[in-house]
Amino acid sequence: MSISKKQEARALSADEKDLVAKSHFPRLAELPDEELPSVLKLVRERRDRARTQARQRRREMRGKSAPKGATPSAADEGSRVKAAVLSAAVKRLNGEAERRRRMTARTSLVDSARTALRLKQQNEDGGGAPFNSRHAHAGMRKVSNRRPDDLVRPMEKGRLRKAGSVAQAKRDAR
Repeated sequence: MSISKKQEARALSADEKDLVAKSHFPRLAELPDEELPSVLKLVRERRDRARTQARQRRREMRGKSAPKGATPSAADEGSRVKAAVLSAAVKRLNGEAERRRRMTARTSLVDSARTALRLKQQNEDGGGAPFNSRHAHAGMRKVSNRRPDDLVRPMEKGRLRKAGSVAQAKRDAR
């Protein structure tokens, strides 16, 4: 279930609103790469704290723990919404971090491939490695097969194998 901006504003404090606003699209795309991990860490800490508070309130409502305040909690809907809002923000920030990581890896791979192509083209023009270096030079060469050619046709092999199995079956049937 999605949470509206109005519900988000009601569930969060002022500094939490600013953090969650950074996780929404227009501001998320403008967020510098250096700042993204710190924002993610802060939102994750707030989410963990909200989850802990929501669990504590549910325990108080069930009577399993002593109340933190003067009276036990009667409802935990606000803390649940707060935890859900912060969880959604963490999910968006994680997705953006992963998208940026994949994009960086892709551009790095393309740069490496271009560098390799440039080096290969330069090497082809220069005549290759010197003769006395430990390089393959001519590359792999075909190794001739030392096994002599089989003079018996495959059809004949199959016929003999079948004849042998029929003879064995006759012996076994006795």
